[in-house]
Amino acid sequence: MSVRSSIWSAFLVVLTVACSGSICLAQDYPIVDTGQERCFDNRFEIEYPRADEAFFGQDAQYRGNRPAYRDNGDGTVTDLVTGLIWQKDPGPKKTFKEAVAGAAAGKVGGFDDWRLPSIKELYSLILFSGEDTNPQATDTSDLNPFIDTKYFGFVYGDPAKGERVIDSQMATSTKYVSTTMRGNETMFGVNFADGRIKGYPAGSGGRPGRPAKGYYVFYVRGNPKYGKNDFHDNNDGTIADRATGLIWAKVDSGHLEAGENKDGKLNWQQALRWVEDLEYAGHSDWRLPNAKELQSVVDYTRSPDTTRSAAIDPLFSVTPIRDALDKVNYPFYWSSTTHKRMGSGEAAVYVAFGRSQGWMSNFGGQYNLLDVHGAGSQRSDPKAGDPSQFPRGRGPQGDVIEIYNMVRPVRGGKANSHTSGPELLPRPTMRRGPGPGGMGPGGMGPGFHPMHPLIKTLDANGDGQISEEEIDGAAAALDKLDRNGDGKLSRDELRGEGAPPFGGNERPR
Repeated sequence: MSVRSSIWSAFLVVLTVACSGSICLAQDYPIVDTGQERCFDNRFEIEYPRADEAFFGQDAQYRGNRPAYRDNGDGTVTDLVTGLIWQKDPGPKKTFKEAVAGAAAGKVGGFDDWRLPSIKELYSLILFSGEDTNPQATDTSDLNPFIDTKYFGFVYGDPAKGERVIDSQMATSTKYVSTTMRGNETMFGVNFADGRIKGYPAGSGGRPGRPAKGYYVFYVRGNPKYGKNDFHDNNDGTIADRATGLIWAKVDSGHLEAGENKDGKLNWQQALRWVEDLEYAGHSDWRLPNAKELQSVVDYTRSPDTTRSAAIDPLFSVTPIRDALDKVNYPFYWSSTTHKRMGSGEAAVYVAFGRSQGWMSNFGGQYNLLDVHGAGSQRSDPKAGDPSQFPRGRGPQGDVIEIYNMVRPVRGGKANSHTSGPELLPRPTMRRGPGPGGMGPGGMGPGFHPMHPLIKTLDANGDGQISEEEIDGAAAALDKLDRNGDGKLSRDELRGEGAPPFGGNERPR
């Protein structure tokens, strides 16, 4: 290790000090900006809204610590915001056990103090300039992952090995204090291919004889305080995190009776407007937190099934909710960050502070509501629509779709307001080739109706054709469309989940 590198490493972990009001906050845990520079409505990119316009206050309009890295030329990359030093190349996939053991064996850059990152350390690298893709895509050349590939050796899943392109999950040292699915030991990981935090199997996934799942790994060193909160109750209805410089409302939108039903539940557009108009605890500069700000307050030592609480420090008050089985759970909180997918901005990021549930079917076709990804996961919801159209959720784990989520307001920190952004990209057009957004596996481009749900359901292998074997399995496949389980397929069920969502701000009752 050179003297110059030593000086840089020491310098980067020196505390930066920023003062907010009368409180001076020492920042051991600076939040790196999400990198999102484009604004969206409920579907498409838009010009930056004015303060009096709909969709004002979203992620791109508040810029924080701009992501900045330095390639050290020795297989390591330094994050110039956090002071963390990363291995550039994730290497081959490892089981969780191998990932844990591999840290001590690492000698990259001449260092011997590598560690498996925590979920908060690894999430510092996520960039929401990325775009989620069609899992059935085979060509990754035009895809845009949620990490800076100029500095990090990101790898998509390899379809030639039977993987989906999104099988690029990365391991962390953060284990879920409860279990997911039907009792699986679980590790929280980041997927830079699809822009999410989910709970993944730390072992064989609960199936004896099944190979343990493999993960990519970015080992890390430096700044041991990163990701550790330092909360202080200001005794005025706010909580300061001296580690990040952020100031949070002690209560959420549920306590403040937001929304037309006074239950704190809002769609994304409503959430943006409500928090921008909020006057609380003597302040009127509240905003909807971006994805990385919001994830910073998750307490991964807590969960509904182990501490009988939300996954957040008990200094905060959290409005309890009831899940579909009338069991006590805790909210999804909206972020200001759009989760772009295949050219569309129809979804926004949320963080689950309670069980991250999904509807999973067993071999008999019965659906069970399970904690599929763990309290502290980060997923996304449609920004608008009718949640009753998703009675069994969405996606391979049947992610519960709420649409009307709660809000945890934030202020302070580094959040410079911007009134204009880059030139708008052209609206998505229909692509005629296979791959993301094409007319092959995965359907048509955004703004167009996808493959008919009947065909999509029967086409189990996604090759755009219905084989003899798929015809033989038609009965079981069609059962997936029967969302209300009445043994019949209604017009709405035949319409499928791929149809445009019900829009507007009127909340379904």
